[in-house]
Order: sequence, then C-alpha cells, then structure tokens
Amino acid sequence: MFSLFLIGIATFLAIFGPALSPDSTPNADDQVLEISQMKPNFSTKMLMVKKNRIEDGSNLLSKVFGGKENSYTMVPINSWEINGDSVSVNVFRGTELESGTAKYGLADIFYPLSTQNRTYTKEGNTITFFDANENKISANIIELANRLEKEQIVTKKYKLGTDNYGRDILSRLIYGVRVSLSVGFVAVLISLTIGIFFGAVAGYYRGWVDSNIMWLINVVWAIPTILLAMAINFALGNKIQSFYVIYIAVGLSMWVEVARIVRGQVLGIREMEYVQAARSLGFQNSRIIFNHILPNIIGPIMVIISANFASAILIEAGLSFVGIGVKPPMPSWGTMLNEYRTYLTTPGKTFLALYPGMAIAILVLAFNLLGSGLSDAFDVKGKTNN
Repeated sequence: MFSLFLIGIATFLAIFGPALSPDSTPNADDQVLEISQMKPNFSTKMLMVKKNRIEDGSNLLSKVFGGKENSYTMVPINSWEINGDSVSVNVFRGTELESGTAKYGLADIFYPLSTQNRTYTKEGNTITFFDANENKISANIIELANRLEKEQIVTKKYKLGTDNYGRDILSRLIYGVRVSLSVGFVAVLISLTIGIFFGAVAGYYRGWVDSNIMWLINVVWAIPTILLAMAINFALGNKIQSFYVIYIAVGLSMWVEVARIVRGQVLGIREMEYVQAARSLGFQNSRIIFNHILPNIIGPIMVIISANFASAILIEAGLSFVGIGVKPPMPSWGTMLNEYRTYLTTPGKTFLALYPGMAIAILVLAFNLLGSGLSDAFDVKGKTNN
C-alpha cells in the first residue's frame, strides 16, 4: 500500500508537474547561469526584467500540463538603487564576494519594449516609449519606482539546489517523473499487446505454432534487453522523433517476458473443464481465448505489468544515461545522472548526482514492491491453504 501511495504521488506529479513545480516553464529549463551549482536551500533576491517579445496565446490547459515560458529574465541581485528612470543593481555571481553591476531602465523592467521602434522620450517624471506590440506607452517614473520592490523583486528559494545551468533541480526531478512514467506506461502497453497475443496463441494452439513462437521468444530472450532497445533505437532513430523511439524500443524489448508467462498460464487453463465445454458448444477459438481464458489469468498479468514498469524505467534511464535516450532540454533522471556522475566524489556537489539516482531507485523499488504485493494477493506462486 505504501508503494501504491508513492506511485500515486508520482502519477499526480507527472500530470500536474508544471503547475506544481517551482519552475513552471516547459521542461523546467529556466536558466540563471549566475547561480549554477548552488547547494540545497539556497535563496537569493531576483530582479524580474520583462523580456522584449510578444506573449504567446497558449491556453490554460497547455500552461497547466505543459508549462509556460517565463515572461521575465531573472537577475539574481545583492542590492539595487533607483537613479531617475533606471535601476542600478549589484548582480550576484555565485557568492556575496563575487558580484558585478548592471543597469536597467524602469520601462525595460516593467514592459516588453519594441525591438523595431527605439523611440524613448522623457519629460519631467513621464517617460514615453513603444512596447513589443508597437503600442505607445506613457508611464510615470515615480509610480514605477514605487512598484519596483513590491512587484519586480522577489526572493527565490531552491530547496534542492541548482544544476550547472542554474536550473531548479526540484523542478527538473518533477518533470523527470513524467518522462519515466510515460515511457513505462506506453512500453508496458506495447509489451502487453504483443506478449499476450503471442503467448495466448502459443499456449492455446500448441504444436508447430507453439514451437515457432517459442523459437522467436528464445531468440529475442537471448539478447540483453538494453542492447536490444539500443539497436531498435538506432534503427528507428532517423524515422521517428527520438522521444517516441524510446517508447517503441523499450516496449519491443520487454514483450517476451509477458509472452512466456501468458503461454504457461494458458497451457494449464486450456485443459480446464469450462474451456472444454466452450469447445464442445462450438465457440470460436478467439472467443474462448479472450472471453474465457485471459480473464482468468489477470493476476499473473498484473504482476508482470508491475515488474515491467520498473524495468521500463530502468531501461529508459539507462538509455538516457548513455546518451541515446531523451534529448535535452527535456529532463530525464538518466540524463541528469550522466551529466553529474563525476560530482559523486566532489565534496559539496554530491547532491547533483545523488538526487536523480535516489529518484530512480525509489520509483523502481515502489513498482517492485507493488508487484510483490500483487503476487501475494493473487497467489500466483501456487501457494496452497493449509
């Protein structure tokens, strides 16, 4: 039950990750290079400078499930000072001793300025300029200065620290759940479709059909799973988008396990009285298989689903670790582990590789424990009651 609870939380984060993570941009890819490799619980003040571009028209659903581009450039600062129609800031660059200076116009901080019309006038306390939509804007300097600290200066805290590009690690891990679970779900669906079909046909018809299918199963079984997934990935990589190749590669490398278990179960059930009765009544073989046999082996199938989910997560992480899985900037736990594996022995930076490794281990363990629990619940080990 605890494993099921963890999987439920992971599924919730996978669906609503962009809305829940501290960095809600697509792929949690909001980079602030000045604060790269900051330790957990690091916090700093940020000056939000409006980006000079037209806002996209993404709808609410796309923002909730896919994230939204940050409308501001985040500038970490130690201090700031308003000078007329501009702001001078002391930029944070890793430590309080390492800093630089920068100057931003108040109009540039609050509005997306036009990249075509650079006309800018100042009369008294009023400034006039054109925004990204080529609209003429007039603003009061005093009002903008009073709004600055309340609206454009925020304190950001990074609970798990930042990576090499100054991205929030917690947000990247949350997005990584989506990659792992989506690959696991689609891969298991593919493996079930192929495995149940071949296993049921082999077990029900036996004879030469069984021999040929078992030969194919044994050939595929002899190839290491991750090597088979890599081969499929290389074969399909130029024809299909890389992210979807992972689904297919992992799914096609896992169906043999399903087929073997389904075949073994069908071989035993096909001799049961109710199956013999169905044959005597003239039912079609397809009806007997799908309506009478498969529903009675749902227990072992549920167990193999759980085990294959864990295997799919490991395979995806392995492929990403060696660089042929999910491509940056899409976050994957395997990719994160590969990027920061050299920091495992670096004092003060171990967390960079430790967090994605722990995430993989916890989620895989949860699915394996769930499979163990389902195995006991469905009594697939052939236990007998005393």
